[in-house]
Amino acid sequence: MSDFDLYRLSEDHEGLREAVRAVVQAKVAPHAAEVDDKSAFPQQAFEALRAADFHAPHIPEQYDGVGADALATCLVIEEVARGCASSSLIPAVNKLGTMPLLLAASDEVKARYLPPVASGEAMFSYGLSEREAGSDTASMRCKATPDGDEFVLNGQKSWITNAGISEYYTVLAVTDPDAPRGRGVTAFVVEKSDEGFTFGEPERKLGIKGSPTRELHFDNCRIPADRMVGERGEGLKIALRTLDHTRVTIGAQAVGIAQGALDHALAYVKDRKQFGKAVAEFQGVQFMLADMAMKLEAARQMVYVAAAKSERNDPDLPFFGAAAKCYASDVAMEVTTDAVQLLGGAGYVKDFPLERMMRDAKITQIYEGTNQIQRLVMARQLLR
Repeated sequence: MSDFDLYRLSEDHEGLREAVRAVVQAKVAPHAAEVDDKSAFPQQAFEALRAADFHAPHIPEQYDGVGADALATCLVIEEVARGCASSSLIPAVNKLGTMPLLLAASDEVKARYLPPVASGEAMFSYGLSEREAGSDTASMRCKATPDGDEFVLNGQKSWITNAGISEYYTVLAVTDPDAPRGRGVTAFVVEKSDEGFTFGEPERKLGIKGSPTRELHFDNCRIPADRMVGERGEGLKIALRTLDHTRVTIGAQAVGIAQGALDHALAYVKDRKQFGKAVAEFQGVQFMLADMAMKLEAARQMVYVAAAKSERNDPDLPFFGAAAKCYASDVAMEVTTDAVQLLGGAGYVKDFPLERMMRDAKITQIYEGTNQIQRLVMARQLLR
């Protein structure tokens, strides 16, 4: 890809965007309010995305997937988030859960677990955070103790997206407690049906209510050693490499949420009349709209460049992934807040989707590393 290609999407990418947008408008967005209101998993959206192969587009063709590149996957997530942020976590978390496998798993593990995700038979979640190990992932306490040809898993994981819905989980656990900090962690695939593996109650959240968030609990849960992802002791390194790639998808989700909010705000201010003219004709409103659109487009371009770097696995991906996620999520929070303001009282009630979008935007500043952590990541890259 040349430098110029970064600034113009290919015809294939534009065609993909239109295809996803059509599915979202017809079969995802109409259910978004109900999904949010009932805190219900968006099953209709899942079925629509699965039917169109948009539920896990990143899975390579050799594992029966469609083999979408990183930018194409971001376009899918962006367009789904434009209509329903909860539903966009279907493709986003499928990528998050499987990325450790794509980066480090044996051919046997990939062949066993990726095809069911590609077909939509199974979803894949990611278990890294714990109650006392959020930003400080190296302080995790979940343990996997070797026992013959198995590991015995004990402990818990917190804030796990799509927990209870997903069939498979990439779980990080301490296998070598005496190893130097961060070097005794190993990644495993855990299956929903494994004995000793249970879920906590669903969290009661501010936003993304259609995507269940629960704790994972392990009580002498036995895992065959052949489910290890990568080498023993390499788990944290794999986890952090995973986040370099998947933070870009959170940036795409944030861009989609912000675009959805801007769409609705524009339609409203053109239609709503005050003092004898459309609200859109007031210069103060026009300046707000211009700033919203300007920052949104800057965020979009940053995400697309980061996606191109993710596809190439460029050495500066850690900086660009963190920057794209951080900037786009800050923009999403600002744009959705301003969109609520532009609707006035109407923006504050559930008759319009803006208050939902504002609530949904907030999590993009928190998960897959808070934006404070993103700034640490960027600074570390700059100071190297």
